[in-house]
Amino acid sequence: MKIVVLGGGISTERHVSLVTASSVCKGLRQLGHKAVFVDMFFGLEDYDGKPEDLFDCEDGHLPGASIEHTEPDLEKVRAMRKDKSPSRLGKGVLEICRLADCVFLGLHGADGEDGKIQAALDLLGVPYTGSDYLGSAMAMNKATGKIVMEANGILTPPWKDITYTEEDIPRLIWEIPVPCVVKTAGGGSSIGVEFPESVEELRDTLTRLLKYGNHIIAEKKIEGTEITVPVLGDRYLSPIEIVPPEGSTFDYVSKYQSGNEAAREICPARISEKDMKTCGEAALKFHRALGLKVYSRTDFILDAEGRAWCLEVNTLPGMTPASLIPKAALLEGLDYPHLCEKIVELSLLTK
Repeated sequence: MKIVVLGGGISTERHVSLVTASSVCKGLRQLGHKAVFVDMFFGLEDYDGKPEDLFDCEDGHLPGASIEHTEPDLEKVRAMRKDKSPSRLGKGVLEICRLADCVFLGLHGADGEDGKIQAALDLLGVPYTGSDYLGSAMAMNKATGKIVMEANGILTPPWKDITYTEEDIPRLIWEIPVPCVVKTAGGGSSIGVEFPESVEELRDTLTRLLKYGNHIIAEKKIEGTEITVPVLGDRYLSPIEIVPPEGSTFDYVSKYQSGNEAAREICPARISEKDMKTCGEAALKFHRALGLKVYSRTDFILDAEGRAWCLEVNTLPGMTPASLIPKAALLEGLDYPHLCEKIVELSLLTK
């Protein structure tokens, strides 16, 4: 098949997306597919050939990609693009997508997971991987996700939906109980997530998070084991246990860096069969309630009483060979290249 793997973009998760998309492209090419990488923000501005000839290039049009220690400087990224238009789609992106049998969405964050690119591809009649625009948009908005959880009897920590300005902070620090978890409503990769323990820390958190926008949720901090559950097709895969570095949380650095700063990811999770079933069934229920398709990954805190507190769902979770879904799929005998191919095949069945 001719497959465009879209990555990059102009979200705070750009670095992660570049690595996901590059990895997927390599995996699909190993199986003989004519897969090519295209950066959604830069497009084909450095490619001089015919769009249809790109599928025959020897290297898959792959970039050099690595996950940096910090989130990307998006102003610097914008300055690098030759086309200074306000468009978030680079040169030739939609044209090359039209020529593909399928577009594999290796995007994360804004424009990729929020339903925008899905809606554009729907209008073009181009098949793509994963969930449609509506399920993606609902899942990306953490407040909407919480509402769907509660409407479907899925346990989630008590929470507040907050839109605010800097002038509201002196009031909010006394209205939000601490310790708590504060998250930007549309963030991902643990960017824009903080864990204030005191009123003073909450004040600083609210000030810092304004750079990501004025919509947040604040939820009760639940103590327990961090569990994430992949869904593939119509069933859940093995729950995975996340063990952050000692004295830390599962943040951007611990997710993506190696060494002492890295979180440990234990698959299968060291929990009972009963707890695995509790988390797995809740993940599948949330996946279906949102109308998601093909694959997703849902995060939980499993407390000492065996209650699985649902936090959020990821509709385009990380897909490097070392990512969580590939680890769970490997337990099912599905290696990385064939997992990428399976996602394409399942997606084509839904379009």
